[in-house]
Formats: sequence, structure tokens, C-alpha cells
Amino acid sequence: MRSIRTDLAAEARDFAPEASGVRHQVSEDSIVSVTRVFIDTEQGALALGKPVGEYITLDAPRLMERDTDVFSRVAGELSSAIRSILEKKSVKRVDAVMVVGLGNRAVTADSLGPKVVEKTLVTRHLYEFMPEQANSRMRPVCAFAPGVLGVTGMETGEMVQSIAKRIRPRLVIAIDALASRSTERLGTSIQLADTGIHPGSGLGGKRAGLNEETLGVPVLAVGVPLVVHASTLSRDAVSLLIQRNGGLKDEEEEEKLLSLVDEVVSEKIGPLVVTPKEIDVIVSDLASLIAKGVNLALHELEPDEIEQFMS
Repeated sequence: MRSIRTDLAAEARDFAPEASGVRHQVSEDSIVSVTRVFIDTEQGALALGKPVGEYITLDAPRLMERDTDVFSRVAGELSSAIRSILEKKSVKRVDAVMVVGLGNRAVTADSLGPKVVEKTLVTRHLYEFMPEQANSRMRPVCAFAPGVLGVTGMETGEMVQSIAKRIRPRLVIAIDALASRSTERLGTSIQLADTGIHPGSGLGGKRAGLNEETLGVPVLAVGVPLVVHASTLSRDAVSLLIQRNGGLKDEEEEEKLLSLVDEVVSEKIGPLVVTPKEIDVIVSDLASLIAKGVNLALHELEPDEIEQFMS
């Protein structure tokens, strides 16, 4: 079977459309399409390489146009998707939520999480120390960016577990960069997963998972594909070359050739990942969009009210 390197359940399903124990729903319009993938069984989880759970992917190619109306529409869809998961997890408006921004703020393609935290409307301190200043339409929200192991010397999972044990949130929202199978999805797709996340997964790291099993509370992972593996680009180039030259008679023969490409890339340049040259603008825009979606989902406030509180 062809090796699929992607963090997106929607992409994994595209390569295993007949997988047992997997359901999906798609709704779309001219701005954003919403794909829901439900992995119901361990057999489905094995086929897609993802844990059992629900995955929601928002695809909005027009985000690259940087149109404010498009950003507002996608932020609204993100807010609705987050609220749907909060409802399924029985998280009430008065329940505390902790937002965790995963990644390295010094590496642009990995700085999405920390940048979202900077734009998150935090209110827990009001309820703790200034209850008279707390708006009844707000919920207690706290947020932090734990950094990465190479900078702090501490596992991200250890830090989040310790703080969650102290704060006792009803739900954790973890933001991180992801890797896609397609360059077309870079910066234009957002995935939500109620299964939690492995910090650094988008850039090849494999740290202890942040999920309900490790934290004791539900974990909603929100990620955006910002990198693609070099081996993926190599495979795509070779596949296109094969197609333009009439293809190969045997699918197994083609897979052997593509596996050889993976081997050569691995030997010559290692686990290289590639990101768009406009990554700084993309991350800045998406951090604002995701923060807006999160803020709207967690608080019963209008967008202009949130902007006033954040100014």
C-alpha cells in the first residue's frame, strides 16, 4: 500500500475510501467546504492511521486571497465547529477551558500555536481575582504556550499535565502546525479533532500525546497544515512523470519505484519539510483567524466586543 504522510484524516480517507469502520460527510459552497470523518472502529483507525474519533476539516482555498469577508466566514465556520464539539462533550458555558499553543515561536512554520495564544481572550483571572469585572457572557478561559523540549528541557506533555491538574479545566484546546499530503492545502485547511494531538507532529516530532487519557479531560486539537514532506513532492513529481509517459502496467512496480524515491530522498537530504515562501504572512493571518474562531466559540460576545477587550 502506498505510504501516506499526512496529519489530515480527510486526506488519509481519500487514499482508503473503502476502509471499514469509517464514515464521512461533506458540505460545501463557494467559500468553504466542511468534511467530517468519523472513525468508529479500531479497524478504521488502523486503515487511516488515526485514533478513533471525529475529525472536521474546513477547506477554504480563497483564504489565499486575503479577503476579509472570506476570513470572517471561515472564522464563523470554525466557531460553529468548535461549539458543536463543546456540546457533544457536554461543556457548559460556565465551564473553564484551557487553550494551549503548541510549537516553537522562533520557527515561523511552527509558531502558529503561540501566536494564537497571544490573540486569545483570557478571562479566568477575572473570575479568580476580579469577579465584579467578569462579563456574564464570558466563560473562564486561560491560555499558555509551553514552548518546545529543545528550548525548555521539559516535555510539553509534562507541562500541560501539571497545569491542567492545577487549573482543572473542563476541556483543553490544543493548537498546532500540521503536515499535509498536498501543497494546495497549505494554509487553506483547518482540522479539528476530538482525539487530542501529539505536539510537534506537523514537523516530524513525536512527543507524548495530549488527549483525554493523559490529561483526564477532553482535548480538542485544532491544526493547520503548514508544511509538506520533501518525499511527498518527490513522489508527486515522479508520479506525474509516469502518467505523462503512459504509466506503468503494474501498480506494484510503480510503488517500488516510488519507494525508491523515498529512500533516495531520505539518504540524501533526510526528513526535510517544505513550507511556502509567504509563510510569515500565512501564519499571521491564520493565527488571527483561529483566535477569532476560538474566541467566538468560547464567549457569547460579538466580534467587535472581542476586539475591544483585546485592544
